[in-house]
Amino acid sequence: MVTPQMVKHLRDKTGAGMADCKKALDEASGDMDVAIDVLRKRGAASAAKRADRSANEGLIIAKISDDGKKAAIVEINCETDFVARNEEFGDFASQVGDAILKNNPKNAEEIMAISIGTKTLGDLHNEMLSKFSEKIGVKRFKHISTAGTVVEYIHAGNKLAVLIEVNAVANEKGKSMIRDIAMQIAAMNPSFIDRENVNTDAINKEIEIYRDQAIQEGKKPEIADRVAVGKLEKFYQEQCLVEQAFVKDSTKTVNDVLSDISKEIGSDVKILSFDRYFLGEE
Repeated sequence: MVTPQMVKHLRDKTGAGMADCKKALDEASGDMDVAIDVLRKRGAASAAKRADRSANEGLIIAKISDDGKKAAIVEINCETDFVARNEEFGDFASQVGDAILKNNPKNAEEIMAISIGTKTLGDLHNEMLSKFSEKIGVKRFKHISTAGTVVEYIHAGNKLAVLIEVNAVANEKGKSMIRDIAMQIAAMNPSFIDRENVNTDAINKEIEIYRDQAIQEGKKPEIADRVAVGKLEKFYQEQCLVEQAFVKDSTKTVNDVLSDISKEIGSDVKILSFDRYFLGEE
């Protein structure tokens, strides 16, 4: 009988996933050495040799359902740009994105258990490990389900992608205009949607920094307080998406663009969330 302790022991020895270890032990009738051979044949055991390597290359995949109600974004890492540009790796990454979109898994183990035809993503992952001899894995992912609309922007090369969720159902022209805002997020990397989303800790930290800078410049404390408040206004304009100058037309703010979209689709449009994934970032 295969016990959880045996599965853990095999995982510690090989670095393979828990599900792969359990399956291998079942096939090997509990024989540890045979199970290791089973994992090696699949390429799963070789992951242990790569555990301490750095995997900062890869792809960002963003997927949207046909109705724009569901979306997925995922970062899949490998060690070299050579592998990242390989068609098979790209196909695998795309399959992972589709699987997340359709199944809404909670973690990487659930992702790897998803069936793709006669195989699981875990099987395909093992094939990637065996073929490329690199550390390959899902770093992070997110699934979105909305009553409004989700739009994606994917920068050339799949190193950067953005999902943006709005509260309204948008037509095709509206989606195109929303995508322009997603492009804005990619380019300008805002931290918040608007002032209401800025947490108190972030505000207090900025004020403290600005105040200390002013005092170091020789200003009196009461003057330094006013300087800090003034600089905080600039912080809002730079870090709050809706207050940023629109990259495609600097005479407008993103808030102005939202007004244009609202007129286009005949409904008040508000940004509910956005996710910006840049390859390799912490």
